[in-house]
Amino acid sequence: MENKTKIDWVNTLFLTLTPLAAIVLSYYHFKIDGFMPSMFVAAFCFTVLCGMSITVGYHRLYSHKAFEAATPVKLLLLIFGAAAFQNSLLKWGSDHRVHHTHCDKEKDPYNINKGFFWAHMGWILVKEPSKFKEEYPMSKDLLKDPLVMWQHKYYLPIAVIAGIILPAFVGYLLGSLLGGLAIIAFSRIVFVHHSTFFINSLCHMVGTTPYSESHTAKDSPLMALFTFGEGYHNFHHTFQADYRNGIKWHHFDPGKWLIWSLDKVGLASKLKRVPDTTIEAAVQRVNEKRKHPDLLVEEKFA
Repeated sequence: MENKTKIDWVNTLFLTLTPLAAIVLSYYHFKIDGFMPSMFVAAFCFTVLCGMSITVGYHRLYSHKAFEAATPVKLLLLIFGAAAFQNSLLKWGSDHRVHHTHCDKEKDPYNINKGFFWAHMGWILVKEPSKFKEEYPMSKDLLKDPLVMWQHKYYLPIAVIAGIILPAFVGYLLGSLLGGLAIIAFSRIVFVHHSTFFINSLCHMVGTTPYSESHTAKDSPLMALFTFGEGYHNFHHTFQADYRNGIKWHHFDPGKWLIWSLDKVGLASKLKRVPDTTIEAAVQRVNEKRKHPDLLVEEKFA
């Protein structure tokens, strides 16, 4: 318990200083260069690259093994996943698996029952209890993956080059090195950070629960817009092996669309998909439970 109160100064300073850097640098960028739409177009492109690398790569490919991908795809996802500055895949994926195994319980790293701020980013600001490190070491399958270990070993230089130096260079080519740092690098880093964090916080507090009420995860179409489909969180926690998060035609899930497209051109394979009958059965169980609150209903799915 004592370890929980020890601040992780590296994470705390980074999560505190990046928003400050984004604000200060943006102020001087606008003051010196004026408003440059090209910076925001480039920032959007980097947001897509980094956000999709977290959603498709860190999350669905590696953490849940919802599909398999060709080596060039894996490499690209690991590089721009690092550029999102959310730690190496080895650490991110291992933590995420513990979250699913112990969702809403004491051992859940970002347990929503400890409050919104804790689930959003508070858990990142303190050092992980040593007992958790011993009980839940890094995932063995990830430790055996050469690409994952390459990214883990060189995480910091990869992140800095792809996440700060490259955006700064793009900004320079567009006419403003300062704009590249302010908008394409730091503002984008902050935006992607908190978009991802909201899945752990807001999507465990606000939304609908059509597939299961045995956990706090909720579907939020709004958050899906900012996280490339991750907002359909109730579905994901109920059927975590499915490569999709949004399953209906009108669900905004670019992560699903990208994986499907990669499969069609031979760059992805073995896409896992829960049968429609299983999903329908889950919805029926939830509806029955709502009609009869005292009815014991088993809610364990793939």
